Amino acid sequence: MLQYFSADWVFPVSSPPIKNGVVAVDESGAISDILTEAKANYSKVEAKKYRGAIVPGFINTHCHIELSAMLGIIPKHTGLIKFVETVITKRSQNEAEIDRAIAASDEQMWRNGIVAVGDISNNLSSKKTKLRSNIYYHTFIETLGFIPAKAEEIIEKAIALREEFLPLNASIVPHAPYSVSAKLMELLNDYAVAQNDFLSIHNQESEAENLFFEEKKGDFLTFFNFLGIDISDFKASGKSSLQTWLEVFRNQKMLLVHNTFSNKADVEFAKQMNLKLFWCLCPLANLYIENTLPDVHMLMKNGAKITLGTDSFASNDQLNILAEMQTLQIQKNVPFEDLLTWATKNGAEFLNIGSQFGSLEIGKKPGLNLITLSNEFEILSSKVEKLL
Repeated sequence: MLQYFSADWVFPVSSPPIKNGVVAVDESGAISDILTEAKANYSKVEAKKYRGAIVPGFINTHCHIELSAMLGIIPKHTGLIKFVETVITKRSQNEAEIDRAIAASDEQMWRNGIVAVGDISNNLSSKKTKLRSNIYYHTFIETLGFIPAKAEEIIEKAIALREEFLPLNASIVPHAPYSVSAKLMELLNDYAVAQNDFLSIHNQESEAENLFFEEKKGDFLTFFNFLGIDISDFKASGKSSLQTWLEVFRNQKMLLVHNTFSNKADVEFAKQMNLKLFWCLCPLANLYIENTLPDVHMLMKNGAKITLGTDSFASNDQLNILAEMQTLQIQKNVPFEDLLTWATKNGAEFLNIGSQFGSLEIGKKPGLNLITLSNEFEILSSKVEKLL
């Protein structure tokens, strides 16, 4: 038996929005039809009518649910380096507390209409929640290690952790350019090629990151001293962070996360190096940590394929993709339909789940979210009502 859902607007994403459209869903949750108002009237369809807009379930391409117990622990606007230091020193070690916080994060994301997540993990703490979740997860097992001699040992441990995550889908990825040696980068690329994996990396989150690669100066020298790491062998490249390391991953499908201090030259370079890049924006986390936002319109003008993420409760007050969209619409005046594509179709494409999620199309089970928009498609509230 079919259920029919109608709203002021239906946004399939893969096709233009439909005023007073109707979505037909079968007992399995799969979409069986999408009707115009005229077709629904002709067919005498009795639909549940809602005020607002029906959109597909949201895709969160960047999260760290294993940091969920850190809600409210780190002050806002510390800057990236102080933020990372605090994560290292104040990360909870209480297993029961971590388990409860992870489960609560998963539940919150589901309530907020998120149906799939690309999640960063350094350990197995999130596996139990992921196995029983309604949300689809792809786990990015994160590697860190700036000492080249330890690269092989690090990737062997990561491979072992990936096996422990089975049957969940996972990739082994670099944390960030400043925390992964060139040798480890090469090994990660070789492994990804062999496994046909797609990857994720934190990219250009601070001005200090670019300065470190360009001149081997700035706050990252203090950071490595804090970690007790000898970087005497590291040589400045004279180039930005992205332009220094990306060539290693020429052909890998890859998500660049944050991009807060990426510029036009970086994007142009990236397009020459790798046509399989996606650019993830986490605006609320950017404001929380650095109190600034990426140059979104520059990314758009240069053809960057954008996705959205929430980051973690260490750097955010909520895990809500619609709130991320609203922030970009208010602060950067990004059109709603662009934001919706980033939050659904592009995210599903990156995670290789476009056959199931990301758009309202016959045969898919993307979930149905009801949101509140103005007549000009302004997001009026970050509250999501899950219809399915």
